[in-house]
Amino acid sequence: MPAVLIGKKVGMTRLYTEAGVNVPVTIIQAGPCHVTQVKSAQRDGYEAVQIGFVEIKPRVSTMPQIGHDGKAGLAPQRFHREFRVKPEEVENYPLGKTLTVEVFEGVRFVDVIGTSKGKGFQGVMKRWGFKGMCASHGTERKHRSPGTISGRASNRGTGKPKKGIRMSGHMGDRQVTARSLEVVGRDAQNNLLLVLGAVPGANQGVVLIREATRLYKSKANLAKAS
Repeated sequence: MPAVLIGKKVGMTRLYTEAGVNVPVTIIQAGPCHVTQVKSAQRDGYEAVQIGFVEIKPRVSTMPQIGHDGKAGLAPQRFHREFRVKPEEVENYPLGKTLTVEVFEGVRFVDVIGTSKGKGFQGVMKRWGFKGMCASHGTERKHRSPGTISGRASNRGTGKPKKGIRMSGHMGDRQVTARSLEVVGRDAQNNLLLVLGAVPGANQGVVLIREATRLYKSKANLAKAS
């Protein structure tokens, strides 16, 4: 049974370990989520479970959404996500089932997927970490420019810059996955999950929490030991 929940980033704080080490942690409100749809290979071509998060009033929803969540006996949900399951695990997710932070019981590391903070239009120094032009030798009002781009033309000699060149543009506001964050605490009563380090997005932003899909050898050994 995969451990997946939709949550909300509450904020960051600090936590003292048993060894007295001060570590930064992020508090995530993980659920409660509800099963809104179960997909099967016969009807949809694959097995998956869709979950909903944050109940909303019908007057701010739509008729299709009300009907969709109503089939599970639920009020319309604001956020929906789905995740794949094995055919033998489908029966573990009846419509309307409530999933809480307890699904992460025994899980040592998680991946947190969210939308990073938007920074607007930014130059190459802030967006890509360019060092900028020289501050001497006659440089005038060009200190933060990217420098020449004609030298990065395509090999075909068209004079057109190659695709993927790092230039000024929109920064942030993209889906980011923070991988293999250690779970340092759970609060089942308030559906809170404490993970070590930062997660993408601003406070009150919606995130998807899942069991870590890949671990380095050191973390894999810790996960087996737990």
